[in-house]
Amino acid sequence: MRNHSILLLTLFFLKAAVCKPITKNEKKSFNKLLVISFDGFRWDYDQDVETPNLDYITKEGVKAKYITPPFVTMTSPSHFTTITGRWVEEHGVIHNMMFNPETLKKFSFKETQNKTEWWDNGVLPLWITAQNQGRKTGSFHYPGGGANYSGQSVYRSLVESFSHPDSNETEWRENIDIVLKWFTEENFDFVTLYYGEPDQVGHLKGPETEERRTIIRQIDRTIGYLINAIEAHNLKDKLNVIITSDHGMTTIKKAPNVEEVLLSKYISFKNLTKFDIVDYGGHGMILPKPGKEEELYQALKNAHPHLHVYKKEEFPAHFHYAKNDRILPIIVYGDLGYNINGRFIIYVNKGDHGFDNNYMDMKTIFRAFGPDFKKNYLAEPFDSIHIYPLMCKLLGVNPEPNNGSLAFTQEMLHSTSEPPQRQSGLTEESTFVAAIVLSAVLSILVVIFVIYVPYTVIKRRTRSNQEAEQKMDRRTQPETNF
Repeated sequence: MRNHSILLLTLFFLKAAVCKPITKNEKKSFNKLLVISFDGFRWDYDQDVETPNLDYITKEGVKAKYITPPFVTMTSPSHFTTITGRWVEEHGVIHNMMFNPETLKKFSFKETQNKTEWWDNGVLPLWITAQNQGRKTGSFHYPGGGANYSGQSVYRSLVESFSHPDSNETEWRENIDIVLKWFTEENFDFVTLYYGEPDQVGHLKGPETEERRTIIRQIDRTIGYLINAIEAHNLKDKLNVIITSDHGMTTIKKAPNVEEVLLSKYISFKNLTKFDIVDYGGHGMILPKPGKEEELYQALKNAHPHLHVYKKEEFPAHFHYAKNDRILPIIVYGDLGYNINGRFIIYVNKGDHGFDNNYMDMKTIFRAFGPDFKKNYLAEPFDSIHIYPLMCKLLGVNPEPNNGSLAFTQEMLHSTSEPPQRQSGLTEESTFVAAIVLSAVLSILVVIFVIYVPYTVIKRRTRSNQEAEQKMDRRTQPETNF
C-alpha cells in the first residue's frame, strides 16, 4: 500500500509540473511589432495621388476606412492615447505644450518631449507594460518615448532634437534601417517609429496643395523601402507592422473671406485673464482672474458664430477631455477651419488641426500587415483607443486598464475564435518532451517497485519466523516462583 501511494504521489507532482496549463499571462509565442506614425496623415490623403506601395500593403494586409483620433486632435495627446488606450482626460497629456498657469511658463512641443512630469501621470504606456512582461521595446522619436514612468524608462529611446529635419527622405530610410537592426541584431520585440510629415507640409502649405501630394509620394516611397528592407532582414514572417497617424488636417479660413476668431475683440486679457494657452490651432483654454470667470464666460459665449465656449464642468462628455485637473476653467474651440487667435492675428499657417474629432478632416489612417493579419481586409472605422488592445494581443501582453476593446479589431487577425491573449494546451514539442520525461520516471519507479517489493516480502517472512521461534522458547521455559 505504501509503495502504491508513493507511485501515485510521484505521478501527481510530475503531471502538475509537466502539464501546467498556460494562463493568459504566459502566451507561448508572438511576433514582433513595429508601429509607424506619420504625423498629420489625413484619412483621404492617398486618394488624389498615386500610392502603389500603400495600395500593395492594403492588398497584403488590412486597411481601415478611417480612424477617429481623440479630442483634442493634437500630436502628443493623440499619440499618448494610442500607446495607452486611454482617453485624454484619463492619461493627462492634454496638450502639445507643457504649461504651468501659476508660473505662467509654457514649453514648446519639442521641449515638452523631455519633460517627464508632463507624461508621467500614473498611466503606463505599452512600452513599459510590455517590458514588465519580458518584452524588449524601443521608441524612435515617438511622443512620450523619452519620459520615465514610475521610475521606469523605455529600454531604447531616441527623442527628436530641436533641429531635426522633418522631410529628409534619406534620413527616413536610415531610420528604418536602424529600427530593423534593433529587431534582428538586438532582438527587440516592439518598436514605435515617428515621422513629422505630412503634418509640417500640411501646416505650412495647406492640405489641398501639390506640396502635400508630393510629401505623400515620398511617404509611399518610404513604405516601399520598408517592405524591401523587411524582406532583406528576413522579417517577413516574424514582424507585424501597423501604420497610422494622430490627426488629420484642414485648410484655415482667413480674412477677407471670413471673419476670423480674435478673442481680444470681445474680452480684455489684461483685466479678465490670468493665464491662457491659445493661438494654437482650433483649440484653447483660459484661466480667468479670481472672481472673473463668469464675466469672461458671458463675454465669449455668443461672441462669434463659429466659436464654441464652455465652462470646464459643462464641456460635452463625449469628448472625454475635460475631467482632468490640468484643464483650465474656460475651454474654447472653433468650427472647422476657424483658428483661435488671442490678442493679435499673427497666425501664418495655412492648415491646422485641434478641431472637433467628428469632422472628417480630422480623421486619420490605419494600415497593417504581417503574419498575424489577414490579407485584403477592409475594416470599418474605429476610434484610435482600440489600437492599444490590438497591440497587446499581437505582443501577447496583458493590457493595463484601458478604454479600448479588441472587439473592434480582432476580425483583422487570422485567428479570432480564441479569447484575447489566451493560449491553452501544450505545443507538440513540449508534449513530446513531457512524454519522454514521464516514461523515464515511470521506468525508474518500476525498477524500484520490482526490487523493493520482493525485499519487503522476504524481510516480513524472516521477521515472522523469528517471532514464532521466540514464542516457542517462552513456552518451553519452566516457571519460577519467588
